[in-house]
Amino acid sequence: MEELKFGHTSVLLYETVGSLNIIPGGCYVDGTLGGGGHALEVLKRLGHGRLIGIDQDEDAIRAAGQRLKAFADKVTIVRDNYRNIRSVLEQLGVEKVDGIYLDLGVSSYQLDTPERGFTYREDAPLDMRMDQRNDRTAADIVNGYGEMELYRIIRDYGEDRFAKNIAKHIVRARENAPIETTGELAEIIKAAIPAKVRATGGHPAKRTFQAIRIELNQELTVLEQSIDTMIDLLNPSGRLSIITFHSLEDRIVKKRFRESEHPCICPPDFPVCVCGRVSKGRVITRKPILPSEEELEVNSRSKSAKLRVFERA
Repeated sequence: MEELKFGHTSVLLYETVGSLNIIPGGCYVDGTLGGGGHALEVLKRLGHGRLIGIDQDEDAIRAAGQRLKAFADKVTIVRDNYRNIRSVLEQLGVEKVDGIYLDLGVSSYQLDTPERGFTYREDAPLDMRMDQRNDRTAADIVNGYGEMELYRIIRDYGEDRFAKNIAKHIVRARENAPIETTGELAEIIKAAIPAKVRATGGHPAKRTFQAIRIELNQELTVLEQSIDTMIDLLNPSGRLSIITFHSLEDRIVKKRFRESEHPCICPPDFPVCVCGRVSKGRVITRKPILPSEEELEVNSRSKSAKLRVFERA
């Protein structure tokens, strides 16, 4: 089989692997396996332990399988979404694990492969699916959502101040013919943003493409619904480490970690807790771990990365 070049530089690699406090005979889960960069480093430290790698991307599964084949006796690779981590572990006969980690960034391979439809820099079909088994693509959102729905996702997920005008331009453009390619969409977005802003900011389509990708793949919903489950699946002193690349992702992780540490909802003046909510553990990172200057120099895509870590009680 031809080797798949799933090029991707793992962000916060040693910080993430170090944060797991790996037990040589432990069991760990990589919930976003990608090309296997973090997994390879974990496996080097795992001794006679086990790693379960989960990813929904077919190309990632193939690439990771090739990259990690030297550790085939220690690694199990499953094509699924990490939202289903409990059922994945149940099917493998695993009750609890010693660590789980996620890298929520879009891989360099996905961004740099035009036909995947993630990039606004080249013309390709509007796809953006992280799981190619899904029927719905970015084109369905761009051509099927109403103007207010488009405005909502571009405003909330793209945090773009021109969201209303971009949504209006998209709806107007598709009245003539469906918008089918990334190039077409990028030009429509460009026309919706004032020339002065285009001259000083980054690529005008970046935020809208991000918003559509998040909506299509339900990235924030999956994250929010999964954190509590992942914490519950940890053994005592097990750790959950999550790398985010977006302020909304980081906000979700920070909030869920804080509430897992201090779940009590009793009024402050109550002398004792009566709500029965018990702390699940502690937040290890009071402030997120950020990439070093050295990493930023060699990997510009690490710029917005933040690592937060939670330890099970």
